Amino acid sequence: MATLPSVSYSITVRLELDAGSTAVGSLTTAVEQVGGMITALDVAAAGHERIRIDVTCAARDTEHAQAIVDALGAIDGVIVHKVSDRTFLMHLGGKIEMKSKVPLRNRDELSMAYTPGVARVSQAIAANKDDARRLTIKRNSVAVVTDGSAVLGLGNIGPEAAMPVMEGKAALFKRFADIDAWPIALDTQDVDEIVRTVQVIAPGFGGINLEDISAPRCFEVEARLRELLDIPVFHDDQHGTAIVVLAALRNALRVVGKKLDQVRITMSGAGAAGTAILKLLMHAGARDVIVCDIQGAVHAGREEPDPNLRWIAEHTNRDGYTGDLKGAVAGSDVFIGVSAPNLLAGEDVAEMNDDAIIFALANPDPEIDPDVARLHASVVATGRSDHPNQINNVLVFPGFFRGLLDAQSHHVTSDMMVAAAEALADVVTEDELGPNYIIPSVFHADLSAHVATAVREVAQRDQKGRRDLG
Repeated sequence: MATLPSVSYSITVRLELDAGSTAVGSLTTAVEQVGGMITALDVAAAGHERIRIDVTCAARDTEHAQAIVDALGAIDGVIVHKVSDRTFLMHLGGKIEMKSKVPLRNRDELSMAYTPGVARVSQAIAANKDDARRLTIKRNSVAVVTDGSAVLGLGNIGPEAAMPVMEGKAALFKRFADIDAWPIALDTQDVDEIVRTVQVIAPGFGGINLEDISAPRCFEVEARLRELLDIPVFHDDQHGTAIVVLAALRNALRVVGKKLDQVRITMSGAGAAGTAILKLLMHAGARDVIVCDIQGAVHAGREEPDPNLRWIAEHTNRDGYTGDLKGAVAGSDVFIGVSAPNLLAGEDVAEMNDDAIIFALANPDPEIDPDVARLHASVVATGRSDHPNQINNVLVFPGFFRGLLDAQSHHVTSDMMVAAAEALADVVTEDELGPNYIIPSVFHADLSAHVATAVREVAQRDQKGRRDLG
């Protein structure tokens, strides 16, 4: 699938040429001839004889960026002085920082923020540990924890290389929900060490966001931490994805006039995200689901050493289908892929039921070309930003944690996730809803607040129920 020029590969090229030269008019043509796109052209310095121009271009990848630079340098009279990769410039020195929320302008303010006044606050917390949620940053802080084993589409690249992604996650928490999130990159991939490390740093945080930890270890890490900690633990790769998929599917089903408990769903992918999506869909009412992995359909007759796959076999595929993915898709109403690129062709999805829904979420290359999918399906979603209906976790995790922190919740439940999905789906109004708009923009003004309110209400109801029982 051909990719278009993207701001992710945006470069700024500083050029020098004669002030009276006609070469300026050739810049756009040269870039367009090699498939690039100029997004800005600024005069950096001008004189009577020479002029310097900064040309900002979007490219497809690093090789394409170099081809653009070569094309500009080949213009008569043009000298290339410097090339800046705008994405790398954004990351110089990291993307986040710590700032004090209180002024420290004089001795009085210093003595209250630090010694000796701070001792009174510490003594209060020592007497009642719950006061840490009220009197420290724990009230508004989340640890974004990774071991660097499953980063984006990059795989096991290690904790140092994972840091730019974790910083980005922290920046999104702040931008969309005003949460102070801290990247924690662990130099271990041992489950016991990860669990113990998170356990001992937990007192400083109001929630734990596990990120980019590979399956099946991520299942055990999350389960054990939920047992050990009195703060919510959330693996975004699993549950964030599941919530957004459920929200998008609810709206897609509204578009085609079908109901969740009446459709047949075929899924490709039985890893962390696939399993979480499956469990949340079933909790929300899905009844007829077939899950396929690299061996084909997961069914009760397969010998499964993996307990996760055994659970899937026991709870899905009610008709005992034993074939491959293409056969499973035939006669389905919904396809959800969180697996690998180019698994399906047009003739495969043509066998789906009328008004089919296709969520091809493998990224960057989906299970089926979205343009081909649209020839046969009424609603198509992907994980990509250059197609309508992008399934993006940033739609949910900031608001989800905002609700958890505001409720001072101790845990995460499936009911909270369903509530978040319903709130996310409801942001799209009836007037807005359509085949190419089933999920709101990440920049929608009310998005995080709407999700946070729904999660907070469920969390507070749960806490009241526990108090009433206890």
